[in-house]
Amino acid sequence: MITPIPFYYLRHGETDWNLQRRMQGRADVQLNETGIAQAHAAKSALSGQEVRTICTSPLARARDTADIVNLALGCPVVTIDDLAECSFGDYEGEPYGDWVVEWRRGGALPGAESYDEFLARSVAGINRALTFDGPVLIVAHGGVYWAIQHHGRIDTDGPIPNGVPVWHDPPTGDFPGWKAQTIA
Repeated sequence: MITPIPFYYLRHGETDWNLQRRMQGRADVQLNETGIAQAHAAKSALSGQEVRTICTSPLARARDTADIVNLALGCPVVTIDDLAECSFGDYEGEPYGDWVVEWRRGGALPGAESYDEFLARSVAGINRALTFDGPVLIVAHGGVYWAIQHHGRIDTDGPIPNGVPVWHDPPTGDFPGWKAQTIA
């Protein structure tokens, strides 16, 4: 369960492996030129928002995105290991394929975290981030966002886009799921 506290979420900017639809996992892939530009666009979008703490994955693509955004926000930046992308084991660097769907259904991958273990770790990282002075901006990965989609009951038409900040409001009596709103 995600602690019912409003927060921002930002998936890191694009990498070359995103373009190639390769599963990055724990591989420390750098932002490409588009990803750097996306981080600067997110910085502009968030510059008028109240953010008191940025919590980020330790992987460079997320940390670099957080550092660029923080040029406008000037907040403390906290690295949280549990916000790192899933370890896909032997499948890191492989193209996205049917194996991902099977893994998400409970199938095992050699050397990888199970999907359920990954979701539990991601929720723990999100909840740890939400203990810091807020509103908090979490900068992490598309996979970590699966935990928010799953536990927050957020319907989307696919993965969260790279470099687009999203505001999240917790469930209310009128609406049982989290509300997600893109910040432009």
